[in-house]
Amino acid sequence: MSDFEETIRRLQSEKGVVGIIVVDSAGRVIHSTIDSDATQSHTAFLQQLCEKTKASIRELDSSNDLTFLRLRTKKNEIMIAPDKDHVIMVIKDLS
Repeated sequence: MSDFEETIRRLQSEKGVVGIIVVDSAGRVIHSTIDSDATQSHTAFLQQLCEKTKASIRELDSSNDLTFLRLRTKKNEIMIAPDKDHVIMVIKDLS
């Protein structure tokens, strides 16, 4: 089993995790554990959020960069871990 597969399996086993999406640097979905429509919807919005957050951080301090973004709503928690080659998005149900 590859490191990638092991990481996905470990994340999926965490309590409340309902979806994992991995996209490459061009925004193409590499892996997803949720249906296609939900994947496309989440990917489009979360990538925009990630890019705007990165730009805001660089505006405040040009030597700084986004390493992790955690968004919590009443229903879900979304964790985004961007890297130079890919972005991992984990969606967790809080109910």
